[in-house]
Amino acid sequence: MMKGGMGNMMKQAQMMQANMQKVQEELAQTEVEGSASNGMVKITMTCNNSVKRVQINDAAMDDRETLEDLLLIALTDAKAKAEATSQQRMAGVVPAGFKMPF
Repeated sequence: MMKGGMGNMMKQAQMMQANMQKVQEELAQTEVEGSASNGMVKITMTCNNSVKRVQINDAAMDDRETLEDLLLIALTDAKAKAEATSQQRMAGVVPAGFKMPF
């Protein structure tokens, strides 16, 4: 009985690992957009933090310091959205109450 239980647990762990890998691959292709100042600056990145596009409205280019701040805000916004999307998608893979051993 103990041996069958352990084998079943190993199968479940392997399935969970395969599902996690699939979700990670999907997240690498999933894009989110962060923005600042009503879209004056937009940054598009994947959920594995690869920046794909930076869009800057001409009006934002008047002041270098403000532009730098807007870029930082947009990047922070995109990163937060990527993390939230990743957590949401991973929640469906890992069973409720499951504690990772690391």
